[in-house]
Amino acid sequence: MKYLDSYHKKLISVEEALELVKTNDEIVCSLGPCEPQKFLGELHKIKDKVENVTVITILSLNEYKYNTDESMKGHFFNESLFMGGYSRIAQKNGLCSYIPTHLKFTATKRLKYRKPNIFIGAVSPMDKHGYFSLSLSLVHERENLENADIVILEVNPNLPRVHGDTQVHVNEVDYLIETDYPIPELANKEPSDKEKIIGQYIADLVEDGSTLQLGIGGIPNAVAMSLKGKKNLGIHTEMITDGMAELFYEGVITNSEKTIHKNKLVGTFALGSKKLYEFLDDNPSIEMKKCSYVNDQITIAKNKKMISINTALAVDLSGQCASESFGLSQYSGTGGQSDTGTGAFLSEDGKSIIALKSTAKNDTVSTICPYHKLGSVVSFSRNDVDYIVTEYGVANLTGKSVRERVESLIKIAHPKFRDELRNFAIENNLI
Repeated sequence: MKYLDSYHKKLISVEEALELVKTNDEIVCSLGPCEPQKFLGELHKIKDKVENVTVITILSLNEYKYNTDESMKGHFFNESLFMGGYSRIAQKNGLCSYIPTHLKFTATKRLKYRKPNIFIGAVSPMDKHGYFSLSLSLVHERENLENADIVILEVNPNLPRVHGDTQVHVNEVDYLIETDYPIPELANKEPSDKEKIIGQYIADLVEDGSTLQLGIGGIPNAVAMSLKGKKNLGIHTEMITDGMAELFYEGVITNSEKTIHKNKLVGTFALGSKKLYEFLDDNPSIEMKKCSYVNDQITIAKNKKMISINTALAVDLSGQCASESFGLSQYSGTGGQSDTGTGAFLSEDGKSIIALKSTAKNDTVSTICPYHKLGSVVSFSRNDVDYIVTEYGVANLTGKSVRERVESLIKIAHPKFRDELRNFAIENNLI
C-alpha cells in the first residue's frame, strides 16, 4: 500500500513534466522502443520558454516536431548515439548530430563529459513490490537514471516486464506519467535470394554449441533461418531479435552449453515484433543486462565458441569495414560491431564475421572496393577483421598480409568487378 501511495504522489501530467525543462538542460531518453513518446511528442510546445536544450536519443523510432521543424533551431538540439531514419531527417535539417562511440561506452563516456539534468524513459507498470521494469533496453538507461538530477518515467502497460537488471524502484523516481501507446515494432524483413546464400555460408561456420551475437536485417534473418538444423546454440548479444525467439521456440537455442550465464539468453536491448515482446514478457530464461557488461570484450570472450555476426556497407581491399556512413553522411552508428567482433575473436574457438552483399544500387556498385569513399568512417579496423562473407563465398583474413587479403577479397567480389579490382591492386603494388 505504501508503494501505491508513493506512486500516486509522483503522478504528473505531461504538461507538468515539460515545466521541469529549463534552458541549457540535457535530457537523456531511453532507446528506441522505450523512448518516451508522450513527452517527446509535446516537447516542441515549450519552444518559446527554453533555449539550447539538448536531447540525447538512441535509435529513435518516431517522428517528433522538436527535431524536424526548423523553427526549433536554437531551442532544441538532438544528439544521437545511434542514427535511425528520423535522426537522419533531423540531421539534414540541422537539428541533430551523431555522438561517435562504441555501444558499450554509450553511458560511461557521455557521463564523463556531462551528466543529464533529466532522464526520461518508458517502463512497464509497477509490481506489488514497488518495482518498474526498464523493459526492452539497458544500453545506457540504468547509468543515466542513477546520475540524473530528475528522473521521470512514462508508465506504459504495453511494455513487457523483462527479467534481468531492469528493475527500478518507485523510490528511485521523481515523477511518473501514465500513458498507453503502442510499442514501436520492427518488421521481420524477408531475406533476398542473395541474403539466403550468405546466411547459409555463415551457418556453415557455426558449430553446434556455439554462442551467438546476431543483429537484425535481411542477412541476420537469413542466418537465423539457416541455423534451424543446429543444436544447443546460445545467445550473448547486444540485440534480441525475432529470429532468436523463433530459434528458441524450435529448440535450436537452448543456452545449455554456454560458458557463462548458462541456460540464459543474455542481451542488452530488444527490438522487433509484438510476438518478440510477448516472448520476452516475464520469461525467466531472459537475462537483460547493462551494455557496459554485455558488450565488454572480456565478458564476451569468456564464452567458448563465441560467434559475432555483423554487417557492413563496404569493405576495402585491405579489410577495413565501413559500416555506418556514406562518405561524410552519417547513416547509423558504430554500435557494438567492434565490441562484439573483437570479443568473439578472443574467445576460445570463436569467430568474428562481417557479412554484406557484393554489390549495391542494383549491382552498379561493388561493396568490395579499392578504397573507401572520402569521409567514410571505418567502424571495424582491418587489424581486427576475421571473416568477410558475401554471396560469392567466405574470405578468412586472419593473419594474412595485404597481398593475401586482396586475393581473398577479390574472389568473393561480384564477378563483373573482379578485373577492375585486380587491375587497381596491380597498379598500386598491392599484389
